[in-house]
Amino acid sequence: MRRAIARRMVESKQQVPHFYLSTEIEMDALLGVADQANMGRPREDRLTVTAFLLRAVALTLSEHPAFNSVWNGDAIERWDAINIGVAIALDDGLIAPALLDCRERDVADLAQGLADLVTRTRAGKLRAPEIGEGTFTLSNLGMFEVTAFTAIITPPQVAILATARTIERPVVRDGDVVVRRMMTATLSSDHRVVDGVGAAGFLGTLKRLIEAPGDWATIAS
Repeated sequence: MRRAIARRMVESKQQVPHFYLSTEIEMDALLGVADQANMGRPREDRLTVTAFLLRAVALTLSEHPAFNSVWNGDAIERWDAINIGVAIALDDGLIAPALLDCRERDVADLAQGLADLVTRTRAGKLRAPEIGEGTFTLSNLGMFEVTAFTAIITPPQVAILATARTIERPVVRDGDVVVRRMMTATLSSDHRVVDGVGAAGFLGTLKRLIEAPGDWATIAS
């Protein structure tokens, strides 16, 4: 597996014209929603931050369909289904199987689907569509001491989002310095398919959704 991953990553960096944009996202509101949703839940059923990020990414892709596409060598193919790959570490490498049909799935459903996907990935029981039909990838290192990073696009996808650890930082709000929990998100994009303005719009929508979670992040009781 390590050899196959090395070959694909080299091909991606050599053949795909990557460019990178980053933004800082205030996480206090979303983490508050997550804490409330997890009250009384057993540990094994807790909703992870990754599940909330997956829902925010799915909504963002719905507004920016150019990023939910693949480059087939001659033309761009846009997908109706939103199949978000999730980077999962294994003993012998990293794999990013896809959670299928994320467009209409709520946070709880995505959390359950992600837990199942991780279990089956580590058991070597992935299904073919989960391996070959991803349309976008999320690489979340928020559980590690990583404050920012860039990720390599998984061909034939055209973008990947790297999210890092949420940390407390001083920020200016209405002229006052306050402490907020902030996360750096970096979007790697294929310049053959999308441009800087489109990528900035994608990150702007993602930031808006996460900072004002509202109905999309509400968990039914």
